[in-house]
Amino acid sequence: MTAHGGDMEFRLLGPVEAGRCTGPIEILGTKENTLLAALLLARGKVVSDERLTELLWGWDPPKTVSAQIYTYISRLRKRLGPEVELVRRQPGYLLDVRGSRVDVTEFERLARLGTVALQDGRHADAAELLRDALGLWSGTALANVTPHLTQAYGPQLEETRAATLEQRIEADLALGAHHGLIAELTGLVAEFPVRERLRAQLMTALYRCGRQSDALAVFHEGRRVLSEELGIDPSAVLTDTYQAVLTGSLDPGVPLPDPEASPAPEPLPFPGPPVTLPPDLPDFVGRRREFERLCALLRPAPGTGGSGGPRRFLVTGMGGVGKTALALHAVHHLRESFPDGRLHVTLCRADGEPKDPREVLTGLLRALGERPGPPGEDLDDLVRRYRAATYDKRMLILLDHAVGDLQLEPLLPSTPGPTLLITGRTVLAGVPREHTLPLGPLEDDDAHLLLRAVLGADRAAESPADLDELVTHCAGLPLALRIAGARYAARPRGSATRLARRLADRTARLDELRLGDLDVRQSLLLSVRRLAPDSQAFLRRLARIRRGSFSAAEAATALAVPAGAAERMMEGLVDASLMDVAGADREERLRYHFHELVHLLAAEPAPEPVPVVRLPVQVRAFVQAPRTARLTAKGAVRPPLALGRTGSAC
Repeated sequence: MTAHGGDMEFRLLGPVEAGRCTGPIEILGTKENTLLAALLLARGKVVSDERLTELLWGWDPPKTVSAQIYTYISRLRKRLGPEVELVRRQPGYLLDVRGSRVDVTEFERLARLGTVALQDGRHADAAELLRDALGLWSGTALANVTPHLTQAYGPQLEETRAATLEQRIEADLALGAHHGLIAELTGLVAEFPVRERLRAQLMTALYRCGRQSDALAVFHEGRRVLSEELGIDPSAVLTDTYQAVLTGSLDPGVPLPDPEASPAPEPLPFPGPPVTLPPDLPDFVGRRREFERLCALLRPAPGTGGSGGPRRFLVTGMGGVGKTALALHAVHHLRESFPDGRLHVTLCRADGEPKDPREVLTGLLRALGERPGPPGEDLDDLVRRYRAATYDKRMLILLDHAVGDLQLEPLLPSTPGPTLLITGRTVLAGVPREHTLPLGPLEDDDAHLLLRAVLGADRAAESPADLDELVTHCAGLPLALRIAGARYAARPRGSATRLARRLADRTARLDELRLGDLDVRQSLLLSVRRLAPDSQAFLRRLARIRRGSFSAAEAATALAVPAGAAERMMEGLVDASLMDVAGADREERLRYHFHELVHLLAAEPAPEPVPVVRLPVQVRAFVQAPRTARLTAKGAVRPPLALGRTGSAC
């Protein structure tokens, strides 16, 4: 891996680094490392300004985003020099590193060759190639970039690394190296408890070392973990290994068990259909009309099988309104209607960032019992395998927290057999209106039922007046009711009453509606951050001057904007579940209103800007100097970046 002549080397399988044969190239700061990594991962294709903005700043880009990208590009171009070509190519930028060495590309090449050697039975060659591929990793991939880029590309890289590791162990097992693998595999199974292939390999190594009982214990532990964490039974990878351990067929040299010496083991139950649903909420209450409507939509008509059009259904509503809870409750109730399986996948991370479709498809294929694909498998191949695995299956797939139609495109089955149930905060063009169930806040009766379920009968009976206050201040939002109820239940009676009174303070209510990871403000902010900057500004201005219901014309007058522009903005807020249509007035003009908690959030004052600290000239010069200069000034010597496998620089 030594760079020769003018060649350069780039590393992504660990911290992002660049270097020449003469030493490392100083890339300063997370943003520059992110920019370099994004351009390298594009593999010579143009990365748009919009995509770079997402990877650098996520949903909160600065107002000067174009100028900042230009500045980072200029700095990066200067640091990399003329050996590579970094050019503006509409609608973004392109990095041409032909003639340079990129560790991701080399890793994929070696892994591909190793896979072919393993399939051909050349186990020694396979083990060497795969070991060389894994040797290119120096830690967690993309270790010094923004979390937005890590979330977009990290899971795919780590999955490819894990699959390559499994293949290398497979080659070592074929070479008879089971004694030396037990310690490594024990650690890997502890680190990745639901990777069934690693667990099967540990069982194989233990059995071939004469430890049959330990191998069986590893299986039963894996079966428990899969059931508790994913709600599924072991796949054929594990069950076949289990049966082979029982029958002594993992190694032809090991005799079969003596049937008279010990009773025959009970046969392993046939693995059932895949089920990865989270458990139903034990205290789900209310929503009777919505529940019956959703069940009627989801339940396949008798005798239809896989005929008819696509079966896609959507539950939509504001953050915290209970979309996932209702969807899970309905799917658990209808489990007999989907004999081929019931899968669940979350399409966004906790911070609202959409997951890479490759990560989502890889998880779905694993749940469907499919073996991992080749390293670096592209999206089109994953989609083809997913659609083949779900072809005409009478199964339900719950896609939770969808953000838009484009995100769903790779996840649509190719036949009407599978049923898709989608939850999200926005209306989707790909789901017919008659298949869309909008979910609003709870009515007062249902809100009281939920609060009593959270509190328990005894505590709920202590102070009915407190319950009335909690219901009023939570405005029918299930997330708020659960948080308020849990906080109330955790306090003695007098303190709990004061909590109910504190919620009456509009300026402090959102601060009170927070418990551990549950936070009403953060849940609502996810919707706000997905708005365009002008829509965010419109939302905040409108919330500060209007309460109750109002028409688009009234909003336009209050904000001094054209009526058409105000109506478009308000319709966009309705689509984002941040505003509701309250009905029509006598002149048949639509009237709009904010949910109480959305209004509180939108009307909050903007955060104070961080004051600029003016440093003395000498200090500012030191901070802004290149890092190498600062190290020299402190008397430190930075060791050169070792580019070669042997550690040599050239």
